[in-house]
Amino acid sequence: MAAAAPPPPPTPTPNPPTDLPQSDSATPFSHTLFSRIRLATPADVPHIHKLINQMAVFEKLTHICSATESDLSSTLFNSPPFQSFTVFLLEISHSPFFNPPPPSGSGFAPIDRIVSLELPLVDPEAESFKRGSNGAENDVVVAGFVLFFPNYSTFLAKPGFYVEDLFVRECYRRKGFGRMLLSAVAAQAVKLGYGRVEWVVLDWNVNAIKFYEEMGAKVLPEWRICRLTGDQLEAYRDAM
Repeated sequence: MAAAAPPPPPTPTPNPPTDLPQSDSATPFSHTLFSRIRLATPADVPHIHKLINQMAVFEKLTHICSATESDLSSTLFNSPPFQSFTVFLLEISHSPFFNPPPPSGSGFAPIDRIVSLELPLVDPEAESFKRGSNGAENDVVVAGFVLFFPNYSTFLAKPGFYVEDLFVRECYRRKGFGRMLLSAVAAQAVKLGYGRVEWVVLDWNVNAIKFYEEMGAKVLPEWRICRLTGDQLEAYRDAM
């Protein structure tokens, strides 16, 4: 009787395709973003203007938003940072930032943070908000801003900062960036020996109220905002 033929060699296990992402159970966050908070400059006015318009839409206040780029350029950058109106910009990149030395006398160096996300972040407006002026940072996009200026507490006998606007674009929310912006203002207040930082929040914005309370801020329901503007303000031109 003829001997039985030897069994065929085992089929080799195919190698996994190299163009698919490989999971790593030891690394739950695999999508890294680089964030930076820096002082805004007059060259940033177009992006600031677009952010203000988006904020007006979010707050349902487009009917009272009349600011133009020209208005912002003529009013925002007439004094050194922290002595009058100051803007911090939040920028996001997929690559580490190159930070040149801060402007002489600015008193503020950019703040860099690395953020790890479970899922990739898609910015549908990346082209519109791309910084694009530096070839080494051609993927940098503007994601938010905070505008603030000094005020004064007679009870504390100390200056402070009043935050006029804090805004993060929709696709970057709930990732810690708003906290970074507000923390940068608070840190600067502490550095300068100021007594407090304060701002207002819309009563329907429960997510923001919860966020501020978790940061340790006190929401003061007994206070109301009083405002004179437009014709009501003009009526006082010759009041004296």
